[in-house]
Amino acid sequence: MERKKEVILIIDDDRASRRMLSRALGDAGYDCREAPGGDEALQLLHEEIPSLLLLDFRMPGLNGAEVVTRLRSDPDPAIAQLPVVMLTGEGGEESEVVCLEAGASDFVTKPINVSVLRARIDTHLRLQGLRQQLQQQNAELEAWRENLERDLAAARLTQQSLIPQKPPFLPGWEVASVYRPVIQVGGDIYGWLRMSDGRTLFWIADATGHGAAAALLTTLAKLLFQHGSGERAHPAEIMDAVNAEFRATFGARSFMTAMCVALDPTNGRASVVGAGHPPLLVARRDAAPEMVASAAPPLGLIENSSFAETTIDLEPGDGFLLHTDGLYGPAKTGVERSTPAQLLSLLAQESSSAEALLERILARAVPASGEPLADDLAALLVRRVP
Repeated sequence: MERKKEVILIIDDDRASRRMLSRALGDAGYDCREAPGGDEALQLLHEEIPSLLLLDFRMPGLNGAEVVTRLRSDPDPAIAQLPVVMLTGEGGEESEVVCLEAGASDFVTKPINVSVLRARIDTHLRLQGLRQQLQQQNAELEAWRENLERDLAAARLTQQSLIPQKPPFLPGWEVASVYRPVIQVGGDIYGWLRMSDGRTLFWIADATGHGAAAALLTTLAKLLFQHGSGERAHPAEIMDAVNAEFRATFGARSFMTAMCVALDPTNGRASVVGAGHPPLLVARRDAAPEMVASAAPPLGLIENSSFAETTIDLEPGDGFLLHTDGLYGPAKTGVERSTPAQLLSLLAQESSSAEALLERILARAVPASGEPLADDLAALLVRRVP
């Protein structure tokens, strides 16, 4: 297929000069059009946009500088960004500066050396082609970004629907929670559900990665915890069922950490099971705080993992904090990351409510400068009313 010729618009009030340039450039493979002055040229531009302008600097009526000024202010970017090679009969640096200040892309001094002119034209046509290619790529990138933003917004709404927005109704207990992903969606998730024996299971999980891929894992995590708790009366059995289903789905190619607490709200007894997750932090009103570490590896790594339960008793004023490692704070700034022990000391301080206590902990984890989080952050605080 024959490549389309580049169109050169030659603007010169001297007819002989126009014809000479048209013949020379036509022999070089260009499609040449002619205009005797600036007004005619601007009219032709809006009828058919050329590839490049050859513009005489000295013309009656609109001179070359005035034509370029109008050209550069045209509302159509395809016209405003046209390359312009100015033809001037005056040598010297001052003439060159005038041409460039007028908005010309380049200049050639008369008498014109056709070989030099062709070299200048070829250079600016290549630059124009690269510029147009870059603009097209930018437009495609912007369209891709807009599509991604729409997808992430839809994913965010989906994930928000999976995360409880209101605390459960547990007389004598306070529940506060927070979820802050790095971007619109993240790899942390938590929830609660009623077990078959009447206890409430509080659970939290942290999937590998960030963004949409990790968010899909959190969707699966919620489904697995809901399914696993259907006919199982012990949190270790629930965690074992979640691990088996997760590994069957991904075959050890992905994993997630998790921890769950089965709480009997009537007497404050709770059973804790962790799988590679940060420790459960337990604050005591009249005793020393404690941490319950995960005894099993993350879910999805080992086929027949052993999940051990740890029993704790919560008295009035006691509480526990389920959290992901995003609560330890930024990793890329000068602020030192928190440790579980430091969070535990904050948890042990007196507070008017579970919500206020969680806000105090967040103030330590989230930098006041407003810098973005280094990791997804989720936390679930449960406290027995004093």
